[in-house]
Amino acid sequence: MVYQAPLPPEYAERSDEELTARIAAARQRLGPRLVILGHHYQRDEVIAFADFTGDSLKLSQIAAEQTQADYIVFCGVHFMAETADILTGPRQQVILPDLSAGCSMADLADIDQLEEAWRILEEHAGAPITPITYVNSTAAIKAFVGRHDGACCTSSNAKMVLEWALRGAEPGGDPHAGNKVLFLPDQHLGRNTAYALGWPLDSMVVYDPNVVNGGLLPEELRAARVILWAGHCAVHQLFKIEQIKPLRASGEPWNVIVHPECTWEVCQQADYVGSTEYIIKTVREAPPGSYWAIGTEVHLVGRLMKMLPDRRIRSLAGPQCSCATMYRIDLKHLCWVLENLAAGEVVNQIAVDEETKRWSRVALERMLALRPAQPVSAK
Repeated sequence: MVYQAPLPPEYAERSDEELTARIAAARQRLGPRLVILGHHYQRDEVIAFADFTGDSLKLSQIAAEQTQADYIVFCGVHFMAETADILTGPRQQVILPDLSAGCSMADLADIDQLEEAWRILEEHAGAPITPITYVNSTAAIKAFVGRHDGACCTSSNAKMVLEWALRGAEPGGDPHAGNKVLFLPDQHLGRNTAYALGWPLDSMVVYDPNVVNGGLLPEELRAARVILWAGHCAVHQLFKIEQIKPLRASGEPWNVIVHPECTWEVCQQADYVGSTEYIIKTVREAPPGSYWAIGTEVHLVGRLMKMLPDRRIRSLAGPQCSCATMYRIDLKHLCWVLENLAAGEVVNQIAVDEETKRWSRVALERMLALRPAQPVSAK
């Protein structure tokens, strides 16, 4: 995680009301040169200033369309700002309000670990391997995947990307035919997606980069079709089947909808499984009076509760399910970066080197060619 130096006292000691007024003034001075992006998991007071809201890839694509903007302030986490820098033009500068806003999942896949894992897999897998990385990964990981004929994926099009990657392989078919997949950094999205495509759990193994040879024997690698990186989302790990059981026993008609970063067991017990955008769309289009227990980050759940008061909406696991690193972005840091920009000084710029950009773009473009997006479903 990158370290963010403490803010000057003039920001740290100001009230939210003062900061809100100062943010509005700085934003007005910057005019169309500034675009503020707000991820769905951000706190409400930050989202209030966002020109666009969405998931990480959607926001990066929107950033690339804002050709009039000199400054893209991304209220999200580090890998998101990297992706925006990869997709935007050379004149544009991407700023992350707090450099310590990282992603615990992305941090679980280090490029040195991946290069070592790749050496082991090529030696023992016994078939061609296609690397797939969730967009929740560093630019260095994306670039590696691009260089090795792989692709990125999102939670909404993971099915199509995985089908493409497993070319020549069929569930129940010749175990030696077709490609294998290394899926990183989130093992749960990989497992849930492969299972939804018909691949049994025993066709998958988990590679742990912190254990010698990933904790796997050569014969296990040869037998596996999908090799899952031992990574996960700290938020979505908090959802458990024990939280679903009382809802089923309550006598109330709860619909359980969860993100595919949840464990396989939770996804199997849920009624609906899909990306953040899929969750929003499904609950918005549900009839008034319907009941929804949602397994994703709590700030998004709270926003849906306010937006749709005629529906019974709750977090599946309660208020503890917040993204702690995303929560680092607050009014103080937003005010600080905007006032510096208004004064002509760029702080907290996220800049990816050209070689990494080039290969990351390859992985992203392969993903974007696989349309239309599909929600992951365990059903």
